[in-house]
Amino acid sequence: MRIILASNNKGKIKEVRQILDNPDLEIVTMEEAGVNIDIDENGTTFEENALIKARVVMEHTGCLTIADDSGLEVDAMNKEPGVYSARFMGYDTSYDIKNQAIIDRLEGLKGDDRSARFVCVIAAVFPDGTELTTRGTMEGIIAYHMDGENGFGYDPILYLPDMAKTSASLTAEEKNAISHRGKALRLMKDKLEKYM
Repeated sequence: MRIILASNNKGKIKEVRQILDNPDLEIVTMEEAGVNIDIDENGTTFEENALIKARVVMEHTGCLTIADDSGLEVDAMNKEPGVYSARFMGYDTSYDIKNQAIIDRLEGLKGDDRSARFVCVIAAVFPDGTELTTRGTMEGIIAYHMDGENGFGYDPILYLPDMAKTSASLTAEEKNAISHRGKALRLMKDKLEKYM
C-alpha cells in the first residue's frame, strides 16, 4: 500500500517510517511524490489541521495520504502555543528562542503548575473519501532550562517526570515508545491494517 506523507519535515518523516515499519507500506514524502504546494492550515484544532493537509495532498496525488498536526500545550499559558506551535513567535524564529520564551513566561511556577503536553493528531484520507483520525499525547512539565540534543522543536523543554529527563534526552527508541506521535501513529497503523 502506497501512502503519501503530507510533510517534508525530516525529523517527522524519520519517526513515521520507524513507527509504521511494515513491508507492505510504502511511505512517500510530498517531495518524493512531486507535490510542491503551500497548504493553509487554518483550522482551530489539531484534528482540523491534520485533515486539511491530508485532503489537499490526497486530491493532488489520488493516493491515500496521512498527515499530522502536532504541538505543545502549556496549561499555564491557556494551552498555548497549541495549534500555533510552529508559528509561535514567527516561523523564522529559532526554537532556542521560542523555548526560552516559554521558560521565561513560567518563571516562578513550580511542579504541576508547569504542566504541559505534546499533542499529535494523525489524519488519513483515502481516495474514496474515507477519513480517519487518531490522537496521542505525551504529558510532562516545562523544564527550568533546555536540555538534550535529540529530537527537534520543543523537545528540549518538555520534562518527563517518569523518565527523569526531557524529550530531547530520550533515545529514538525511548521516544517512539512513549511519544505523542508514536501513540497516534500506532493507533492509525491498527486502523490502516484493517484496509490492507
